[in-house]
Amino acid sequence: MSAAFTLSDDPARLDLDRIHGWLTTSYWCPGIAREQVARQIAGSHCLGAYLPDGTQAAFARVISDRASFAWLADVWVDEPLRGQGVGRALVRWFVEHPDYAGIRRFALTTADAHGVYEALGFHALKRPERLMERLSPDFAARLEAAP
Repeated sequence: MSAAFTLSDDPARLDLDRIHGWLTTSYWCPGIAREQVARQIAGSHCLGAYLPDGTQAAFARVISDRASFAWLADVWVDEPLRGQGVGRALVRWFVEHPDYAGIRRFALTTADAHGVYEALGFHALKRPERLMERLSPDFAARLEAAP
C-alpha cells in the first residue's frame, strides 16, 4: 500500500471508534474504555492521518501547556501503512507546529519505536533520577503483569 495520506488536526474528522479499536489493542492501554479515549481526545491536541478516501489510517495526540511542556501520546499507525513514514510524519507535524515552538521539554514513552523518535531529536532522559511518576493502582498492577 502506498503511503499517500493527508494530516489534519480537525477534531471533526477523528474516527473515535477506530481510534478506540486501535488503542484497546495497544501495549500501553490494553482494554481501555471508549469513554476514557473520548475524554483523552477532548483534552488533547489530536492529529489524524487520512487516506485519499477519507479513512483514518493513523493517530497521535499531544497534551501540553503550549509554553514549556508537551507530552506526545498514543501514536498509532494502522498496520498496512507501518514502515512508510506515517508515524514519523505525525510526530514531525507536532514538533514543528507553531503552537509548540519554544517548548523546553517534549516527552514520550515507547517500548519499540526509539528509532522513529530519535530521528526527530528525541533521546533518552538526561537526568532519569529526577523523573517520578504516580500510577493508579489498577495501572500499576497492569504494568507489573506485562512482559
